[in-house]
Amino acid sequence: MEILRYAAFTADPAGGNPAGVVLDANPLDDATMLAVAADVGYSETAFLVPRGGGRFTARYFSPLAEVDFCGHATIAAAAAYAERHGAGPLTFDTKAGTVEVSTEVAADGTATATLTSVAPRTAPIAEADLAALLDVLGWSAADLDPALPPRVAYAGVWHPVLAAATRQRLSDLDYDLAVLGELMARHGWTTVDLVWRESANVFHARNPFPPGGVVDDPATGAAAAAFGGYLRELGLVTPPATVTVHQGVDMGRPSVLTVRIGPDPGSGVAVTGAAVAM
Repeated sequence: MEILRYAAFTADPAGGNPAGVVLDANPLDDATMLAVAADVGYSETAFLVPRGGGRFTARYFSPLAEVDFCGHATIAAAAAYAERHGAGPLTFDTKAGTVEVSTEVAADGTATATLTSVAPRTAPIAEADLAALLDVLGWSAADLDPALPPRVAYAGVWHPVLAAATRQRLSDLDYDLAVLGELMARHGWTTVDLVWRESANVFHARNPFPPGGVVDDPATGAAAAAFGGYLRELGLVTPPATVTVHQGVDMGRPSVLTVRIGPDPGSGVAVTGAAVAM
């Protein structure tokens, strides 16, 4: 078994979100995949089982548990595959559904991948759940941007979306990992998508990921896709629209996620990023 290590949503190994990648996981059982992910120690490791013709069964494991879908590990795995076998379309069959991926390799060797999520959707967040979430984050209702209302958003996995009124509020992240993890487990949330709107199409994000044992995720492709669906469903952008999400800056691993939002309400959201071997 060859275990690769890539940083996704960056062309600099010192930036982005590290992911483990196993391009041929055909002989591995669940316990082995979880053990490998724990040993690698990154927020996610992607395990691909080739099915032929550029189609794969894709599984994603954090050091603590399997998750149905992971965006940055998808980008990392697709880039790693493209570097070895050439650019082109790929299909990942995930537990969340089928995710189409396209890849490109630039003249300088930098690989870029674009995933198109399953159909996104949003739902209201109950007042009691919102109050509990704000409490564990140390936020108040006054810290929220009223133009971007709280919701839970889905594009493969669920994320509460909270928009900070100021960049400082987003920067000041301090919470109890265990308490937030328990709250998220009760509701089936994967990360909490904390965002701040710099301009009409530029956002900054942070993503606590206690279910994976991660205080702050440097780049979260699944959350970016869900956020794109949130923006479209609430009429906060006019599709077709391209949105840039900056993440990981506050923790010294800057990442750039490009989110393309089509006009069809039922269509998946495309998330693009470079990836580089570490």
